[in-house]
Amino acid sequence: MLGPVRRLFSFPDPVDETSARLVAAGVVAQAVLFLVLREGWVLVPLTYGFVARVLTGPTLSPLGQLVTRVVSPRVPGDHRQVPGPPKRFAQGIGVAFSGGASIAWIAGVPTVSYVLIAALTLAATLEAVAAACLGCIAYRFLWECEDCNDISERLRLAMAARDAAHDDDPVPA
Repeated sequence: MLGPVRRLFSFPDPVDETSARLVAAGVVAQAVLFLVLREGWVLVPLTYGFVARVLTGPTLSPLGQLVTRVVSPRVPGDHRQVPGPPKRFAQGIGVAFSGGASIAWIAGVPTVSYVLIAALTLAATLEAVAAACLGCIAYRFLWECEDCNDISERLRLAMAARDAAHDDDPVPA
């Protein structure tokens, strides 16, 4: 009986970095939607998603399921594997920010919600665009994760890919 429960409440290790970045892009979309609409109901799926991903990885997260089952398998190229515990820690930070924003909204302090979600948007954008996971960096410093020590190569590759994309742009006359 404990086997299925333990499996349900587990987090993948390692994690497909492509999937993590695509989930981060989904978080950015949800967070921007909240900042644009300024409607508290948008915080419900955002906060639920973080809680679900901390507890079960992608298993109970609709966004996690969409990304891991549908979107990520269709992304061409090699999918780099990264350590799972730092990603779980980063999702926990997402719970703190989105949960804090939800509590602030309910308490009638929407400005706090906007600030927390804006910060969350910035962190998720860094993950989605540049593979720079702020939660993973914090994890590295707190627990001295040997697998997490150097993100410089990932940043260099992300910047090179961005520069290569811009090299194809026509030069203005």
